[in-house]
Amino acid sequence: MNEIILFSRSNCPLCEEVKVWIDLLAYDYSFEFREKDIEEDDDLHEKYALQIPVVHVNGEELIFPQLSENAVRERLQKY
Repeated sequence: MNEIILFSRSNCPLCEEVKVWIDLLAYDYSFEFREKDIEEDDDLHEKYALQIPVVHVNGEELIFPQLSENAVRERLQKY
């Protein structure tokens, strides 16, 4: 089963945009989706504070500017 994890924080417009992509991808692909708020975990905050949104697709990390709907789609197509 494919897995997508979105690392985000509240009041993040780019994070909201990524969630829209993920919702749209659910029409074409089967995956488990989880969202992690980096503000709730000190280690995640330290790692991603200046990079969010970050997406992991089956463990592969995507960060802007590499993060796009097409990049997520390509990773889902691998499996």
